[in-house]
Amino acid sequence: MPQRPKPLDDTVSTRAWFGLEVRNWRRVRRLSSAALGAKVNVSGTLVERIEKGERSCNERLTARFDEALDAGGALNRLWRRVEEEATVVPSDADKTSAQTAPDGFRAAPAGMLVDETTYSDGRPSDVNRRSFVAVSGLAAIAPGSVAGLVAEPSLPKSVRPSDIAQVGAAADTLAGWDNLFGGAGIVRSTWTGQLAWAKGLLNVPYPPSLEASLFTAVGRLAVVIGASAFDAYAHKEAEQLLNFGTWCAEQANNWHLRATALNWRARQAVWCGHPDVGLTLADNGLVRSDRLTPREQAMLHNARARAWARMGRPQETLTAIGQSDDIFSTAQKGEDVPWMAYYDDAQHHGDTGHAAFDIALLPGQSPTTARTRLQRAIDGHTGAYVRSRALSGTKLATLLMLAGEPQEAAVIASRALDEVGKLQSKRALTDVRDLAKAGARYARRPDVAGMRARIRSTVLV
Repeated sequence: MPQRPKPLDDTVSTRAWFGLEVRNWRRVRRLSSAALGAKVNVSGTLVERIEKGERSCNERLTARFDEALDAGGALNRLWRRVEEEATVVPSDADKTSAQTAPDGFRAAPAGMLVDETTYSDGRPSDVNRRSFVAVSGLAAIAPGSVAGLVAEPSLPKSVRPSDIAQVGAAADTLAGWDNLFGGAGIVRSTWTGQLAWAKGLLNVPYPPSLEASLFTAVGRLAVVIGASAFDAYAHKEAEQLLNFGTWCAEQANNWHLRATALNWRARQAVWCGHPDVGLTLADNGLVRSDRLTPREQAMLHNARARAWARMGRPQETLTAIGQSDDIFSTAQKGEDVPWMAYYDDAQHHGDTGHAAFDIALLPGQSPTTARTRLQRAIDGHTGAYVRSRALSGTKLATLLMLAGEPQEAAVIASRALDEVGKLQSKRALTDVRDLAKAGARYARRPDVAGMRARIRSTVLV
């Protein structure tokens, strides 16, 4: 009987991540290691050793892998991250052996499994390895004012379905608060104890029948909190939480949660100025698109569109938006997991509208696509999604201001500012600052002057 392939730990380094992705793509294309080796003119043994991280690859062989596996450039982009990591000279503190998540997370040693190169002070590092957090290391990622107050969670002797239901309810509640108020407010003030208790469940006995649902619930809570931390510009915490959420999704074999986690990781990377990393993460989310619903696929194509737009690549951006539209049009009611309920027509047009915004004023481009989509998002968002509506409204007002329509821009900005004033969202404040700058050229107009004064006195103070 053939041996089961060795589980790969992609948390060790970016090279280990690359090896796992080669294996994933090979399996998607239903190729043996020998068959792939024949396509790229190397032995099957070498392919296996590259997948396990035991042998390095190089740019030329990576290009052959990417072409043979029809990976669309995903492996090429990821290999560039491997090369960047190789250029980093480790300090003495980095020379100690790194902890890695074991096959069974319940046996994880105490302390945080931290990647030394996570986001810091709002700026992403040059190396984007995956990192995970063990339950006893929670204080290290908790807000400074809260970390010392986190008590040891009172955990059950064994996990019950009702415990998992509590974790799910916490995720639902925090997600609702986040949509209404933004990530820097009540969500950030209350998540620490909830996550400590939820992750503590992974360290107590549970029946095998509950394993998938347990990891899914804990992982989703981590993703919700990670997305909220991103909104609050707590980028180091956000990266750790979203990485942990991805790991939980993979432990649960839950492709829907994995897609959601990778979408947020991609969006954070793009926002932080690393669109190439974001594109790679979105591509990885689409590796097994046959296991995803149309809304989930559309969501990831939107992340790709945002990445291409930040690179200043209008044609690729519009192609990704078109792919997202085509897939979204096939979505059927009732086929998605409950947490995808937010991704409706308004969200779809808001996400694609934000991508179109970034290319709207490039030479030869028209603002019409961004304008139409953002307006449709504003009109479609309900009161449960105040932040999304405010973000789209601010973007549309900025676009119109830059396009030379200050009167209409000021009208749209007025409603957006009403809603931004209710939020604790640093992403929203960044967009408002951009709106103020866009209106500077019309500062003598009374309506625009009033808008800018309102921003100074009520929003940015």
